[in-house]
Amino acid sequence: MIGRVALGAVLVLVTVSGCGSGDTGESTLTVFAAASLKSVFTGLEKDFEAANPDVDVQFSFAGSSELAAQLEAGAPADVFASADRPTMDKAVDSGRINSAPVIFATNVLTLVTAPGNPEGINGINDLADATVVACAPQVPCGRATKQVADAAGVTLRPVSEESSVADVLTKVTSGQADAGFVYVTDASGAGTKVRVVAVPEAAAAVNTYPIAVVADSKQAANARKFTELVTGPTGRAALAAAGFGTP
Repeated sequence: MIGRVALGAVLVLVTVSGCGSGDTGESTLTVFAAASLKSVFTGLEKDFEAANPDVDVQFSFAGSSELAAQLEAGAPADVFASADRPTMDKAVDSGRINSAPVIFATNVLTLVTAPGNPEGINGINDLADATVVACAPQVPCGRATKQVADAAGVTLRPVSEESSVADVLTKVTSGQADAGFVYVTDASGAGTKVRVVAVPEAAAAVNTYPIAVVADSKQAANARKFTELVTGPTGRAALAAAGFGTP
C-alpha cells in the first residue's frame, strides 16, 4: 500500500511539474539584422507570426559588423540580414553561412541636421566647422560614408564614430551633434526630428543588403520561410514603403 501511495505521489509530482514548465509549444526563430532594418522587420514579424502561429520571432538589431562578429564567436541565430555584402562575406568566411545569400534591398546615405538646420548646413562641403557624427569605418554605413566623402573630395573629421546608423541618428536628434550621415530610410523614419540635406555624392556608395539562413540553425525550415517573406512581394512592398531601393 505504501509503495502504491509513493508511486502515486511521484506521478502527481511529475504531472504538476510538467504543467508548470511554461512550455507553450512555440519555436523561437532568432533573426540577426542590421539596425537600419528594425522598422521594416518588426512590421514583417506580425505577418510571419500570423502565418506561423507556432513560431516566436526574436530579433537582435545592431551594426552589421557587430552581428557578424557575434556569429563568428558562435552566437546562436537562424537568419542573418546584413547592410552590405562585405559583412555578409565575413559570416560566410567564418563558416556560419553556407548557402548563397540573397540580395533583397538597397540603401544610400544622406545628411541629417537638427530641425531648422541651425548651422546652415546645405551639403557635405559645409561640414568643416560643424560637429559631425558618422558610423565607424568597419560598419557598412561607415564604409559608405568614406566613399561619399571621397567622391566629394572632402576629408571628414567626425567627433565620434558609432557602431550603428541608429546611434548616429540618436546623436543628432538628441542635440549632441550638428549633423550626421544616416541612411535615407532612417532619415525618413525620423520624420520631423531631423532636417534632411541632400547629398548627391551618395550615389557613389549604394549599399546592397543580403539575407541568408545561418548554417547551423535549429529552425532551418522556418528560417527559410522568413527569408522568403523578406524577399517576396510582402517584404518588397514593406521595404519600398520605408524608402529602400530594389536590388
